[in-house]
Amino acid sequence: MPMFTALPTDIVTAYRAGGLDAFGNPPERTVSDGEGNPCRHCLCDIPKGAEMLVLAHKPFEGTHPYAEVGPIFLCASDCTRGGGPALPKILTTSPDYLIKGYNTADRIVYGTGEISPTPDLEDRITAIFAHPEVAYIHVRSARNNCYQARVERDG
Repeated sequence: MPMFTALPTDIVTAYRAGGLDAFGNPPERTVSDGEGNPCRHCLCDIPKGAEMLVLAHKPFEGTHPYAEVGPIFLCASDCTRGGGPALPKILTTSPDYLIKGYNTADRIVYGTGEISPTPDLEDRITAIFAHPEVAYIHVRSARNNCYQARVERDG
């Protein structure tokens, strides 16, 4: 069973303490309007009126042609890291998502990228993992390409 994983707590803690984002800037602090502000740590929407961070994040080690950078949101205050085998709450609020498989060298496995309707997301993830060279999958916004979560193969 695939496992959905959130950003590691140590990375989020560093951002909350003013650590620099992928472009060398401190995270911006703003207030959630309650819609479309998914936290990449708890994998839940940030409640309306709650303080949040907006920053550029690169969910890859190192710099290479496939190391995409994009904006993400995080709860500004402590939240419990989300993840597990169930579809995270933040992956149920849009009509569709961009998903694509990556190999162990963090390169896109061509032929695995697609826009998946939300009701088909789990089945499409299973189908992408049928490609033996796929080590993990990224789920991104289909409209803005924002990184949402990582999906790992089962144990």
